Amino acid sequence: MTRLPPAVAMLLATLCFALMSVAVKFASQRYGTGEVVFYRGLIGLLAMAALLRAQGGNWRTPVPGMHVWRSASGVTALSMWFIAIGGLPLATAITLNYMSSVWMALFLIGGAVLMGGRRVDGRLVACVLVGFGGVALILQPTLAREQLGHGLIGLASGLLSALAYLQVTALGRAGEPEARVVLYFSLGSVLVGLGLTLLGPLLGLGGGWTREHTPFGLACLLAVGGFATLAQWLMTRAYASGSTLVNASLHYLGIVYAAVFGSLFFGDVLNATALAGMALVVVAGLGATLLRSRAAPDAAADPAEA
Repeated sequence: MTRLPPAVAMLLATLCFALMSVAVKFASQRYGTGEVVFYRGLIGLLAMAALLRAQGGNWRTPVPGMHVWRSASGVTALSMWFIAIGGLPLATAITLNYMSSVWMALFLIGGAVLMGGRRVDGRLVACVLVGFGGVALILQPTLAREQLGHGLIGLASGLLSALAYLQVTALGRAGEPEARVVLYFSLGSVLVGLGLTLLGPLLGLGGGWTREHTPFGLACLLAVGGFATLAQWLMTRAYASGSTLVNASLHYLGIVYAAVFGSLFFGDVLNATALAGMALVVVAGLGATLLRSRAAPDAAADPAEA
């Protein structure tokens, strides 16, 4: 597997993330969001702890505060994404989360304005406008009223994913190994998932532990954590030696996978307007990634996902 070509690793990673989203959607019919986040984190924590030990590393980190902020934004984004997956067509939920590249472009524009003296790149502005134009088409007025809230939550998950990406980049520059970054993110998922599951009923938000599991339900939880962990590892391999733009292009195949899986497993039907909106988000995301890779080659993409 270590000799896997970067493009192949990226294709497999994208497929694994799409399969994870299928498992999340099935699991959300039986479990609360907190429980799904908890088990996703638990499986990832065990896998990353084993990998870190095999690599001769340890849990000790010189930058614990950075891990806290990265986990806080990343786990919140993950939880919101899982909520969106449960209430939206699969491809729609994934597309809204993939808006993170467009949010990153917006952050660059905001930074240029605040810094003063730096000219705002008109191409980045165009990417942002195209991206939000795509979102407007996806969240069109014909979207069922009960789905609009899930759509906005999915959009916010993309924003928080972009913030998590900035923190992952900072951790990489601080010399933190990828396995340790993912390990603490998984630990954060366990803690937040545990909190949501225990406090949900007390706050009137539902949730609580599922007392009666079925083989299919347990398989869904295992698939969520297993596919997510494998996808993170494969994506890290792809970005370590592959082209940023090629990886980003292949990453957006996740939307295609999700559309196919959504149709096969859940009977999702996407109209022409929604499909056009997804295409605009892909174009905007690729454009933003290309411009960022030229401006800062070491900070062009996030191999860890939210």
